[in-house]
Amino acid sequence: MTAPDESDDQRRARGLPPAPSVPGEQRPSVDPPKPVNISFGLWLASGVVSIIGFAVILIGKQGFIDELVKANKDPRISPEQIASGTTALLWVLFVGAVVFALLFALFAYKAREGTRSARTVLFVLTVITVIFQAMLFFSLVTLLAMLLAVVALVLMFLPSVSDYFPKVGRKLPS
Repeated sequence: MTAPDESDDQRRARGLPPAPSVPGEQRPSVDPPKPVNISFGLWLASGVVSIIGFAVILIGKQGFIDELVKANKDPRISPEQIASGTTALLWVLFVGAVVFALLFALFAYKAREGTRSARTVLFVLTVITVIFQAMLFFSLVTLLAMLLAVVALVLMFLPSVSDYFPKVGRKLPS
């Protein structure tokens, strides 16, 4: 059982996550370790840079379309079909970048509050981002976004911040 006036830091020291907030109740401000604060800023920067990177790719879509039309050896595929498909793909990628940026911001915020599962979700999102951008759409701007995400992730797994993300055992503390 927890004391009603127990702080989130005291709960973390006992291996518990921060106390859930009650709707309408003011949450106490968090005081995360410096690497977690830096990581939070890097997650936000990674999301913004990723959006910018895919916006640049979308703006320069005609270059992609021209290259694909030149490389097309199938007479059944018209240049208009290539242009339409490429445009649709690039819009989907741009929207995906926006969604990933929002997910980075949400889970980085939750991780900044000390939620261990948010850190795990950020790990998975980073792996997906690295695989996708390294294998499919590689540009200098998206490379920068990917590197920012990797550095932000590493900061969240430093030994000096491990106590900020308590590991909840299989057996609940009494």
